[in-house]
Amino acid sequence: MNAAREPHYFGIRHLSPAGSYHLLALLDEVRPTAVLIEGPADAGALASQLVARGVVPPVALLAYTAQLPVRTLLYPFAEYSPEYQALRWAARNGSQAEFIDLPTDISLALNALRQERSTDAGPLHATDGLREEEPLSPPGEDNFDGVSGETDGPKLQRDFYARIAELSGEPDFETYWERNFEHRLRRGAYRQSIEQFSKEMRAWTAGDERRFAPHEAAYNEIREAYMRRKIAETLDGGHDPGRVIVLTGAYHTSALDLALPALTDEELALLPRVPTKMTLMPYSYYKLSSHSGYGAGNAAPAYFELMWQCMRQREMDRLPALYLSSVAARLREGGTYRSTASVIEGVRFAGALSAMREGEYPTWKDLRDAATILFGHGELSVVAEALARTDIGTAIGSLPEGVSQTPIQDDLNRELARLKLGKYKSLVAADLELDLRENRSVKSADSAFLDLNRSILLHRLALLGIRFARKQHRRQNDATWAEHWVLQWSPEAEIEIVEATIKGETVELAAAYAIHEQLLACGDIADAARLIRQAGECGLPQVAGQAVAALQRLAVDAGSFAQIAHTQRELSVLMQYGSVRRIDTEPLLPILQQLFLRGCLTLDGASGCNDDAATEMMSAIHAMNAVAQEHYAAVDERLWLAKLKELAVRDNRNPKLSGYAFSILLERNEAGEAAFSSEVARRLSPGMEVDLGAGWFEGLSMRNRYALLSRDYLWRHLDEYIKGLDPEPFKRSLVFLRRAFGNFEPREKASIAELLGEIWGTGAEQSGEALQRPLDEEEKERLDELNDFDFGDL
Repeated sequence: MNAAREPHYFGIRHLSPAGSYHLLALLDEVRPTAVLIEGPADAGALASQLVARGVVPPVALLAYTAQLPVRTLLYPFAEYSPEYQALRWAARNGSQAEFIDLPTDISLALNALRQERSTDAGPLHATDGLREEEPLSPPGEDNFDGVSGETDGPKLQRDFYARIAELSGEPDFETYWERNFEHRLRRGAYRQSIEQFSKEMRAWTAGDERRFAPHEAAYNEIREAYMRRKIAETLDGGHDPGRVIVLTGAYHTSALDLALPALTDEELALLPRVPTKMTLMPYSYYKLSSHSGYGAGNAAPAYFELMWQCMRQREMDRLPALYLSSVAARLREGGTYRSTASVIEGVRFAGALSAMREGEYPTWKDLRDAATILFGHGELSVVAEALARTDIGTAIGSLPEGVSQTPIQDDLNRELARLKLGKYKSLVAADLELDLRENRSVKSADSAFLDLNRSILLHRLALLGIRFARKQHRRQNDATWAEHWVLQWSPEAEIEIVEATIKGETVELAAAYAIHEQLLACGDIADAARLIRQAGECGLPQVAGQAVAALQRLAVDAGSFAQIAHTQRELSVLMQYGSVRRIDTEPLLPILQQLFLRGCLTLDGASGCNDDAATEMMSAIHAMNAVAQEHYAAVDERLWLAKLKELAVRDNRNPKLSGYAFSILLERNEAGEAAFSSEVARRLSPGMEVDLGAGWFEGLSMRNRYALLSRDYLWRHLDEYIKGLDPEPFKRSLVFLRRAFGNFEPREKASIAELLGEIWGTGAEQSGEALQRPLDEEEKERLDELNDFDFGDL
């Protein structure tokens, strides 16, 4: 192909303000009829919407597979992204703007193959700086659109960057880049410098890329051959090469020479494909920053936006003053005041640091150093938060109504507006208190149940795994009408919303499908009960009915006591707040009664377990007892109490569970003083095995502590019991006693010390001091002997 047909190539570093500045100058000079941009070729319809009225960057183009598992590719844009500025210029001037990189259906398919064949088992990061594959890989160094993604590729690039920084005398590559590229505003300086830089980098890495990252190298060659094809098609379409500008990552520019072969129809047909869809989504400066793991990002997107604004106004000299004034303002917001004089001195100091490097303007690092010295008096911790807010910012983009989004995104935006939750779509976390009860002071039904409908939406989003709302646990267990949520938006939440499109076109349909999926895989009654509750919280009565049917089917073969008890607890909670959520809980009552009866009948057999299983059993007994108290009119409470009494006096069941059962009977006034005194005397007697006696006391002490502290005869029996133990049984009893007393609070231990003082006749104050004084050497030696004691199966 004739070299005269070559268009204007412009290589950039993604998210480069200077790249945008010089690109606009070239566009105004050439007045191209076509602007070809590195980006997914199948995103043509979205390209015009990226620059539609009302779009506020940062925004991203998201491509995702139309089938499970969902894989995604992100193409993020800031206002100062050269690609975004090129699209805006083309829209203003009526030029053709076209993306020329591989279509997303091929890119996602090739990425999947690269991941399978790569020797690196970790997640892949997209090769170029413009895109980023989800899930995110760990923070990388692919900041210049070079070698990345597998094996030694990132290390090659890091070594290359480190060597450049070392030779230039700069502390790091980013500072070198900013001083030598971003600050060069003279006509043509950026384009010529970056072209030479990219050629040398490509020459340096080419051999190693093929050797250490062969899949990466092959992928780049396919992309570049495809881009050459698209460039040739544009020229064949009648565009004058002199009025065509090709904008790509600088690493690729030298490979786009049309003398090199383009991808043929046959080769294109052989490439794998997967069905994909695309949408636009708001993005954030944090996600654009390299701090989030986005390798093509820069460390300070808000700072570079400030630089871009100064460039556009041709006032780069103002950047240091604007930056340091912003840091000082952030410090004042946090209560740390710094004077205007400190800002002026900071600007001078940053200028002096730059002059030492023969720089035209201070770099970001120079400004940070000046802020640390002048505002933090040398302590970074003083200014760290203010610097982060100035460097990264909390900006999040927005898209107006009508701009292409998936149906579920549109549905969510409508719901957020309807429920007055739009203000919470922010990167800053905010608390939301909900009262689910009907508000009778308003007229419309929507207003009366506003918080209830908010709760339904937030539960649906949580069910779908969309990280927008986190429900916080409340202390008052009986406040079934109150909920506390923490709301915080993020680009990840936007991605998760898009991924939920696979499940349904609205949030409601997607949530219903998600529960239906879980129901199909549901194998036990506890899961079925949880799904009934979730369906109720999500306002999905039909799905709740399906879950009830599944629970009825599974209840026929209900399993362990613990499973039965926790299932009842789920149903009990749902029945308690069913009226608040306007849920029909009547079908749940027969199931609750059936499970309660089965739980009562299986309690005794399940209690013959070891101490490891006893912990779960105690939680289950507690759940059953709560159900018996909350639904005493609907279940056979007397049968439950009779079964607890049987367990409390059994010697051939786990003694901890027997003690725990007795503590419930005491709590519910089902065991009087005489019965308690008799059981204590029996359990804590010299003839009782130590495992049974001390284990029983451990279970007894698990609840209702104040009732125990008020019964001095318990502590008399315990004191006599311990005194009567031989050395070996005493050491075995320590396992149970230490566990029991380890759960007591300090004030409870102090009360026990006072009781023992009265029992010993030493006085409460003196015994308390004796028990709390440090151990002497003899006591320490006796304690050390326990390290050599064989506790056997304990």
